[in-house]
Amino acid sequence: MVSSPHTEQFVKPEPAGAYSLTHIFMGLGWCMKKVESSGFLGFGGGIKEVAVNLDASCLLFNKSGRLVDQVCAGQLQSQCGAVVHSGDDITGGGIDTENERIIVNLQHLPAAVETLVFTVTSPEGEPFAVIPHAFCLLADAISDAELFRYDLTIEGDDYTALILAKLYRDGDEWKPQPIGERAQARHHEELMPLIQAYL
Repeated sequence: MVSSPHTEQFVKPEPAGAYSLTHIFMGLGWCMKKVESSGFLGFGGGIKEVAVNLDASCLLFNKSGRLVDQVCAGQLQSQCGAVVHSGDDITGGGIDTENERIIVNLQHLPAAVETLVFTVTSPEGEPFAVIPHAFCLLADAISDAELFRYDLTIEGDDYTALILAKLYRDGDEWKPQPIGERAQARHHEELMPLIQAYL
């Protein structure tokens, strides 16, 4: 049910020490599906657009690997206020356009938070490969430089979930690490056993 990590499509980050991350964001974008409709009694047929739903999530873990907070479609802000979700989009938008964004102020995270994990899920069970122009990325919010990018439509196959990447504390700095683990899941809670292997 689960593939091996699939990381070759990621943009590699700059060498360690080349910069210090303070604000990052996860972006998730996709388009509506185009389907052929026969209409009613032969009238009103043609191509129509159908809404598609994907969910971006950020999971916050402590040093022992326990989930201490989460930001997702059902909870748009972390308890500390350092992680904020733009809002749940259940439709889809334009090509190469973000429909959901999670912004993180790394400097305002509680000291107890050691790791952030970013996921994408398809709550209605739509395989990534059939969702047009679907992508997700992690970027430096100060420079807009992409750290990692995953083209879900091209690389996602028939999977419905992705563990995109993680950020972890390394002394006084936050370091990014690509994961690219695909799975069959509709909600990020179902990914917890897989995520534990990366903490």
